[in-house]
Amino acid sequence: MEKLFQDVKRASKTLSALTDEQRNSILLDVAEAIVAQQDTLLEANAKDLERMDVKNPLYDRLQLTPQRLEGIAADMRNVTKLPSPLGHNSHQRTLPNGLRLHRVTVPFGVIGIIYEARPNVTFDVFALCFKSGNACVLKGGRDADDSNRAAVALIHEVLKRHNIDENTVSLLPATHEATAEMLNAVGYIDLCIPRGGRKLIDFVRDNARIPVIETGAGVVNTYFDKGGDLQKGQAIILNAKTRRVSVCNALDCLIIHQERLADLPQLVAPMAEKQVTLIADSMAYNQLKGHYPDTLLMPATDDSFGTEFMDYKLAIRTVASIDEALAHIDLYGSGHSESIITEDEAAARLFQQKVDAACVYWNAPTSFTDGAQFGLGAEIGISTQKLGPRGPMGLDEICTYKWIIEGEGQTRN
Repeated sequence: MEKLFQDVKRASKTLSALTDEQRNSILLDVAEAIVAQQDTLLEANAKDLERMDVKNPLYDRLQLTPQRLEGIAADMRNVTKLPSPLGHNSHQRTLPNGLRLHRVTVPFGVIGIIYEARPNVTFDVFALCFKSGNACVLKGGRDADDSNRAAVALIHEVLKRHNIDENTVSLLPATHEATAEMLNAVGYIDLCIPRGGRKLIDFVRDNARIPVIETGAGVVNTYFDKGGDLQKGQAIILNAKTRRVSVCNALDCLIIHQERLADLPQLVAPMAEKQVTLIADSMAYNQLKGHYPDTLLMPATDDSFGTEFMDYKLAIRTVASIDEALAHIDLYGSGHSESIITEDEAAARLFQQKVDAACVYWNAPTSFTDGAQFGLGAEIGISTQKLGPRGPMGLDEICTYKWIIEGEGQTRN
């Protein structure tokens, strides 16, 4: 695939000549085409869906609908409304010798994305990369291959109409061999971002010879403190768990203070309508027995915690103090998103200070961990690492910088 990588690298060099207005015009045309050609996109997506068991938790992520395509197009339009991340002078100074220094934001160049059954990522990545002056190499999974190819064909059609090199975005074959080629594309791909489950992310981190930003799996907890409001808690927990169970910000474990166990049946009552299976420790299980459907109630084991369910399942852990809740999160959390429900500001501030995660909420659901929700237009991933970007990654996070130095003939002693 060296020829493909060479073509993308060459295309990336041409993007700097485009103005922000030109980039926005092209993105708006792609957004319009998504809506206009939704029948083609949905037909391709239907082929992918036929190959997947409807009970597979990834089915929801894979599925496109007219409403979801409208949302994808809206996110792309939102990206065009954001200021360009390029050319910002983030640091400037004049040295005693008269040299003038400027630190200016620039694109990485070529960004590689490895992702699973998420066809929306194809459009999100293109929008953010193109707006920020980056070319992109996409490596989707087999599950979404027809959807991804239809999406890239649509993008290529618009690029061609604007006389832009189609190699600005390239889709690799949905094979393991293509993944290996991407991870070894030294000199061609400047940054690789994996989006998927723990197995995929670990594989990329362990095998890449190019720089990687991890977008970690989301093992998400919410702590209902002894000072928690029952009505708020009920709504927050339901939304965090059931809005979309297959996404990385979905709730996996409810931690509850033992002084509020009597409220647990009411706190989780709406879950029964959504057919959520509760996997509860002994204290929570005994409290729920007889107050929650037996077919949806299971005793927890040691393996019940620290699991990203991506399904209608929720673990419940009882604790005696906020310190014990913090210890549970420290042991089982993945550094993605955590939340506390409480009216006690001191407890909330302690929680936000002590929890080591990219996003820490107070009286709000973790379902808000999303680039579009954070005002980034869309997201290229949610980073759980600490070196470089952390949390939802938008335009600013896929730019780097270079130093511009201006002199008058100075020489160094």
